[in-house]
Amino acid sequence: MGERTIPPFSLRLTFEERAKLERDAAGMALGAYIRSRLLDPETVAPRKRGKFPVKDHKLLAQLLAMLGQSRLANNVNQLAKAANTGSLPVTPEVESALVSAMRDITIMRSLLIQALNVEVMP
Repeated sequence: MGERTIPPFSLRLTFEERAKLERDAAGMALGAYIRSRLLDPETVAPRKRGKFPVKDHKLLAQLLAMLGQSRLANNVNQLAKAANTGSLPVTPEVESALVSAMRDITIMRSLLIQALNVEVMP
């Protein structure tokens, strides 16, 4: 008989925890980095430069915290469901909520661009 494969192990992390691990991994595959830290913590992990090194970790943490605290995904999902069923009346409140969501997304995008130090094509 062949070798049995062991099912993968899942681990839930907060946005902040994952951002810290990705920063510490410095471009290494996240799974490989976590495995090396857990199974061989005495060995210094190899440091690789990522494709998009983070320029500003504080801005990135601010963005991740903003995403974690927002109900943006849930709200957009509810709006999409209402639009698909035809039950989305465009009231001044709905319009205000959409404008607010767009503003929040624009701020998060700007913070992410600054934190990752990437140039955006016009």
